[in-house]
Amino acid sequence: MNRDTDVLVLGGAGVDTIVYVPELPLPYADSYLIHDGIRTRAGQTGDFVSLGLSALGLRTHHLDFLGDDPEGDLVRALHRERGIPLTAIPQPAGTKRAVNLVGPDGRRLSLYDSSRGHPDDRLPEATVRELAERSRHAHVSITQPCDHALPVLRESGVTISTDLHDWDGENPYHEAFAFAADVVFVSAARLTDPERTLRRITERGRARLVVATAGAEGAHLLADGELTHVPTVTPPAPVVDSNGAGDAFAAAFLYGFLAGEPPLRCARYGAVAGAHACTVPSTQVDAIDREALLARTTGTTPEPEEAAAVTSP
Repeated sequence: MNRDTDVLVLGGAGVDTIVYVPELPLPYADSYLIHDGIRTRAGQTGDFVSLGLSALGLRTHHLDFLGDDPEGDLVRALHRERGIPLTAIPQPAGTKRAVNLVGPDGRRLSLYDSSRGHPDDRLPEATVRELAERSRHAHVSITQPCDHALPVLRESGVTISTDLHDWDGENPYHEAFAFAADVVFVSAARLTDPERTLRRITERGRARLVVATAGAEGAHLLADGELTHVPTVTPPAPVVDSNGAGDAFAAAFLYGFLAGEPPLRCARYGAVAGAHACTVPSTQVDAIDREALLARTTGTTPEPEEAAAVTSP
């Protein structure tokens, strides 16, 4: 079968309601006046990765559950407007939604509505198989239905990536994703020993590349057994919001990975895209395009010792 899709994105479709608060954590009060408004827009992790990949010129297809509700209509409209094919499996429980409290420094606190799904939800195996066999790569969100799709993806021959988000390195739920993927992303926010966790992923799973993003401290890249620090990139505008930065990093990294770029350059792409995402308010949906990514990556050449760390045997 002709692989006419570059990346199949599974899961992570939904809507967020954005609330800008005066500080985080938010002190208890009977009420707050939200002068910037309270806005609901389409876009959760799978949507943002799909948007990021598509903006970089990769042929992208998104598969997930959606409800027949106003939230689902927002997600469908977003994909239609951006020209991203979407296969929506009917979800009687409704479309996934969350409330994001965003502080003045761009940090966020997300409240996820776990009622929009059931433990026995499964993406149709025939649909997963058909889409995977037409794709070069699959990026898998860590939602429960995607767990059951992993064996089908592996059988189809695609390479797989996943984002473990704020995994603590111990919760067994994440292990199925961590050990089945070829490329693994994880936030270092809750990792007591990032290097130990990254090495454990490669030792117990099939990952060739593992990245722990660490916000303002940059990222840690494990490739060919060598751990390399990837510094941050100066954002092109003031930082207003960190929402979506990890998804932007993953999309740009995968752009490099699928183009056959060296791991460190893939990580540089991720750092540039993540910095761009931090300049976009949560109420908006925007992704760096290929021209801007390549232009901004020029001039962020790694230090010699960093390049050596990745390429040494």
